[in-house]
Amino acid sequence: MPPPPPRRSPRAPASRRSGHVVVTGGAGFIGANLCRTLVAGAEPPGVVVVDDLSTGSRRNLEGVDGVELVEGSILDAALLDEVIAGARAVVHLAARASVPRSLEDPVATHQVNAGGTLAVLEAARQAGGTHVVVASSSSVYGADAALPAREDQTPAPVSPYAATKLATEAYALAHARSFGLPVLVFRFFNVFGPLQPAGHAYAAVVPAFVSAALAGDPLPVHGDGGQTRDFTFVGSVVRVLADAVERGVTAPGPVNLAFGGRCSLLELVAVLSEVLDEPLTTEHGPARAGDVRDSQADQTTFRRLFPDVEPVALEDGLRATVEWFRREADRGS
Repeated sequence: MPPPPPRRSPRAPASRRSGHVVVTGGAGFIGANLCRTLVAGAEPPGVVVVDDLSTGSRRNLEGVDGVELVEGSILDAALLDEVIAGARAVVHLAARASVPRSLEDPVATHQVNAGGTLAVLEAARQAGGTHVVVASSSSVYGADAALPAREDQTPAPVSPYAATKLATEAYALAHARSFGLPVLVFRFFNVFGPLQPAGHAYAAVVPAFVSAALAGDPLPVHGDGGQTRDFTFVGSVVRVLADAVERGVTAPGPVNLAFGGRCSLLELVAVLSEVLDEPLTTEHGPARAGDVRDSQADQTTFRRLFPDVEPVALEDGLRATVEWFRREADRGS
């Protein structure tokens, strides 16, 4: 069955000039933050978002001028050809995220993550070699990676989601080598911040913790809480993405996009307690299948490409996230 025709937001600008930036998954958490950063620049490009709204939301783009939302699938080759034609860059963020979702339906995760990435790369190639920035994941390192994890370590995915992200990387880098396509592959590490949803079975740890804390509920911890993550505030991530687009940055291999922090979930609870200035309780459940125990990025390659980036501190990022959750609560009341 062919995909349905794309639908454009009636509130978004209809014009699309040459040199625009395409953001797949741009109505999602990271994508919508990126759109805000792109259009806030001194010489903002036109931004075209491609999103099927399966997890993203139109609401995330409300009030963001200069963004055209095209509702459609990254598996729709004709749609990709249309929106990427004349673009200066594509930031490919669309994915079927979450390790638990991939365990429930590995095929669907493969089709969107691996197949969708191949479709985006092919559209960029057909457009004459559009610069593509691709989002991968630290999950490709697996459970037994030496820390801090370096990009030249052998990947060892332990979930279907991680395997599809490794396939995403491989397709992007193979297109660079085979066709000369300019690509940059980033491995994201536990990105958090405003617009990240909570209240569903696949919620990431920071929004799940913040949501529970503001509701006065125990914070849900999978396992003993000693597992560690390199938490990265979304504001830091999108500034790097926007800079990569602006300068046309490429690299011959994947690049960690994180800043080398290592914080356990119980330490995260303690920092959040300080931000809220109140004690927090936890409720422990079983560890989740497919999750790695520890994660931390080596910054060597990243710093060669982006030497001047100063990350937002964990406490400051959590404070901004809490403020967003409170505004959303007021908005919904």
